[in-house]
Amino acid sequence: MCRHLAYVGPEEPLGALLVEPAHGLYRQSWAPRRQRYGTVNADGFGVGWYAGDDPVPARYRRAGPIWADLSFADLARVVRSRVVLAAVRDATLAGADAEAAAAPFAAGPWLFSHNGAVPGWPGSLEPLARSLPAAAVLSMEARNDSAFVWALVLARLRAGDTEGQALADTVQEVAAAAPGSRLNLLLSNGDAVTATAWGDTLWYLTEPGRAVVASEPYDDDPRWQEVPDRTLLTATRTEVLLTPLKDPSAETAPVRPEESGS
Repeated sequence: MCRHLAYVGPEEPLGALLVEPAHGLYRQSWAPRRQRYGTVNADGFGVGWYAGDDPVPARYRRAGPIWADLSFADLARVVRSRVVLAAVRDATLAGADAEAAAAPFAAGPWLFSHNGAVPGWPGSLEPLARSLPAAAVLSMEARNDSAFVWALVLARLRAGDTEGQALADTVQEVAAAAPGSRLNLLLSNGDAVTATAWGDTLWYLTEPGRAVVASEPYDDDPRWQEVPDRTLLTATRTEVLLTPLKDPSAETAPVRPEESGS
């Protein structure tokens, strides 16, 4: 169910982050090493980046596999950025939304990606649609679970929530409505990266002045650290912060007699 990566630090060519590493996102499109669900990520890809002082990111997305795009390697060789968010897609359900369904999604200064799946979509999240303005639902880029999760996050961001609060509240709301959801989310505002580990793998690598957050390590550097499940991560150029997230299903689970001491 997809692989994604976000980077914050000094300007780097896209290719140095996505193509050149031995097990980079480019290779993960056909040979991921730690993917628990699905085996090939060939249902589209996308890259978002920030150029210069422009707060609005650029995107390059396609409906097919990244290895079939003959122009991408050339573009990745010369385009440089201080913040990058990229994804390769393994679609939960086949659809007709083409590249519109490929992350990253974008609005204003934000880039967003979802690695995972929502069981019972779309019916399981129908009650949550009522919490969104009609315009937010009608303007969704695609008709899939990831685009809807993005709509929930974006509504919170526009209401003034911080990136971390918007992700944490959305994950818990969706998990309560659709137990068993896998909700590894990545969000960038052009200065920092915020992410959740919820049902799938997430790793991070820090070096002086830079940080990478990814579904899986792109090389065998021993400094990669795995993020515990049910965790909110915030990464800047100088630090990575991890905050545990509450699981709604755990809070409502019945207590067995032997556990209560009765």
